Amino acid sequence: MKPARTKTPRKLLVKKGSQTSLKDPVGVYCRVRPLSLPDQECCIEVINNTTVQLHTPEGYRLNRNGDYKETQYSFKQVFGIHTTQKELFDVVANPLVDDLIHGKNGLLFTYGVTGSGKTHTMTGSPGEGGLLPRCLDMIFNSIGSFQAKRYVFKSNDRNSMDIQCEVDALLERQKREAMPNPKTPSSKRQVDPEFADMINVQEFCKAEEVDEDSVYGVFVSYIEIYNNYIYDLLEEVPFDPIKPKWNSCSTPMRNTEFVPPQSKLLREDKNHNMYVAGCTEVEVKSTEEAFEVFWRGQKKRRIANTHLNRESSRSHSVFNIKLVQAPLDADGDNVLQEKEQITISQLSLVDLAGSERTNRTKAEGNRLREAGNINQSLMTLRTCMEVLRENQMYGTNKMVPYRDSKLTHLFKNYFDGEGKVRMIVCVNPKAEDYEESLQVMRFAEVTQEVEVARPVDKAICGLTPGRRYRNQARGGPVGDEPLVTEVVLQSFPPLPSCELLDINDEQTLPRLIEALEKRHHLRQMMIDEFHKQSITFKALLQEFDSAVLNKENYIQGKLNEKEKVISGQKLEIERLEKKNKTLEYKIEILEKTTTIYEEDKRTLQQELETQNQKLQRQFSDKRRLEARLQGMVTETTMKWEKECERRVAAKQLEMQNKLWVKDEKLKQLKAIVTEPKAEKPERPSRERDREKGTQRAVSPSPVPNAPPVRLRHRRSRSAGDRWVDHKPASNVQTETVMQPHVPHAITVSVANEKALAKCEKYMLTHQELASDGEIETKLIKGDVYKTRGGGQSVQFTDIETLKQESPTGRKRRSSTAAPAPPDGTESEWTDVETRCSVAVEMRAGSQLGPGYQHHAQPKRKKP
Repeated sequence: MKPARTKTPRKLLVKKGSQTSLKDPVGVYCRVRPLSLPDQECCIEVINNTTVQLHTPEGYRLNRNGDYKETQYSFKQVFGIHTTQKELFDVVANPLVDDLIHGKNGLLFTYGVTGSGKTHTMTGSPGEGGLLPRCLDMIFNSIGSFQAKRYVFKSNDRNSMDIQCEVDALLERQKREAMPNPKTPSSKRQVDPEFADMINVQEFCKAEEVDEDSVYGVFVSYIEIYNNYIYDLLEEVPFDPIKPKWNSCSTPMRNTEFVPPQSKLLREDKNHNMYVAGCTEVEVKSTEEAFEVFWRGQKKRRIANTHLNRESSRSHSVFNIKLVQAPLDADGDNVLQEKEQITISQLSLVDLAGSERTNRTKAEGNRLREAGNINQSLMTLRTCMEVLRENQMYGTNKMVPYRDSKLTHLFKNYFDGEGKVRMIVCVNPKAEDYEESLQVMRFAEVTQEVEVARPVDKAICGLTPGRRYRNQARGGPVGDEPLVTEVVLQSFPPLPSCELLDINDEQTLPRLIEALEKRHHLRQMMIDEFHKQSITFKALLQEFDSAVLNKENYIQGKLNEKEKVISGQKLEIERLEKKNKTLEYKIEILEKTTTIYEEDKRTLQQELETQNQKLQRQFSDKRRLEARLQGMVTETTMKWEKECERRVAAKQLEMQNKLWVKDEKLKQLKAIVTEPKAEKPERPSRERDREKGTQRAVSPSPVPNAPPVRLRHRRSRSAGDRWVDHKPASNVQTETVMQPHVPHAITVSVANEKALAKCEKYMLTHQELASDGEIETKLIKGDVYKTRGGGQSVQFTDIETLKQESPTGRKRRSSTAAPAPPDGTESEWTDVETRCSVAVEMRAGSQLGPGYQHHAQPKRKKP
């Protein structure tokens, strides 16, 4: 009796782009390969785990006659020369595999110049498997016990999957096993020693939270994009002796079995996803099977020997891992036979061909054409990234040129939000690749700014979880235990070959008839055995029914007792509910009271905070006022101290000058008294005095008891400060010997804020006409202070005077009553008076006080 099909809820349709507001940037990682030779010049340095720095090589600077700055580039993570394949896989590929098992797509591609380690990163080397074998190992470690039987899932040419029942899948397996050269690899084969070390991953890695109520199937495909054409590397090309054959140099020949494969076309499925039509998809059940399929296609991939790399990839390779997931039925026995419930997720591992310059690879002929197509497809990829970034950053709606290249057209869905995108930038730090590495870094910088819509989560089928293990607890099929139908079909004798190769063949049909008769006889025996077992089973069912009836009566009695207990408990529950309501009412009143108190508390706290802020402001104002008053007191004190010093110095100078004048008078009197009196000759005229100016008697030196007063000059307190020397354009240049000179000064004709901001002192040179007709120059000095508004102010503190006088122009005493003595005594008297009447001028920086003049009073002659 065939079990009825269980109806499941309709799968929710999620519109594409419903979560476009959630976007993630393209994850770009950088891997630096070690140098081939230890003495090679290096142009790339790893600064930290997210930054690399490019140094301009020495030869590059010499050729271009310039000094180039060092450039830094940031990535999501940088892997140095000591990074292992395991560390790279855990960071970059592990999250993509985890998303694949949970129904989300992923794209991982390596990008870089020729010889930068892209193929090593993706495939690996003996003893150090790359990302691809590690991804396969993690997938089968996670779903190993939940895999469906082979051929339960069957791929079609519309980028989707069909489901077959167990019987159809069994017949398909028998049919494939009977073929002489099966296309599907067998898990019973021995692993090829050529790649055995690559897939021998020591670290066990497994995804978390795998859906245990589903069955899984893994399908792999392998294609290459060569000269902008797509080729299936897993396609088995039959030998056709009629068509001309082609060798690797693209010349016709008929003596080999090589037939050029047919290029494939890109199609769009019903969900608007791009796929390669007619591409071979192989179902695999283990890591060994999957890598064997990959290795078979890898041998067909186009590589060539160039000047930069002995095995340079001449095409872009794409290895697709497609994971098919379908839920079990409600009983947990078989796969749910509803195509709408199938979830298909895909992980694409892309090894891009290296960008290269033909003048360095020395490419010619086909190699030159290949390099041109490689660079063209990579340029299209870069253009697409730039347009995507511009549309997202500036809100434009430019068309992205996906169709310009098969590479970008195939993966357009990933950039439209169908899965995560990760890129590994592989760089070679040698100096010869500096220009190519610079272009790669710039492309990576652009790619990091592109955001991809986050993929939506898959819809839940709506069946009860835990179906698989409940079925096993009931005695259902566990793991790989064969079904009854499979055992029965396998017990039949195998059918002989039914192919008639000759008209006179009289053995094939009798063998087939004999095998069919044996099968019929065996079937009849099984039917009889089935009838006997059915009769026995009916008897067992009757006994089971009677036992069940007795159990039901016993259970009914127990139920009656339980109902009485339940009724009593219901009354108790009602009483407790009433009590609970009363307590809830009391709690509500207490909550309201608490709310009132809390509001009062918040109000008081706000008032307290307001008062605290007010007191804080008052305290701040008080401190500011105290500081201001202190500054004013200090400033006033310094001002009065300077004024007192100036007045004391002036008074000292005045007293010293008086004392000097008295000493001079005493000396003159002494000289007059001590000399003998003679007949006074006629006093010579002023003209004669001027002619004999050199013969004048010099004043005698002061007496020892009263030494002459020396004018002390003090050093300016601001000798180390910078000055603003303000000299108006209207000033007249004087010819005095003493000229004002201030070091470290900025000379201006008009005062400006820029000059005042750079200096601490200010000096204004002012000229005016004195009463005697001479020019009097005043040096007005001051200090520069910064104002609160950010400007500058000058406070004047000092005035120094520079004045030029003619000693011959000053009046002298002359007496007509008494003629001048002939010995020149009157001349000395007049000379002393003249000198005493000359003003004593103060120098800039003198300690005797600024701007002070002292003029001695002329000596009056007694009548």
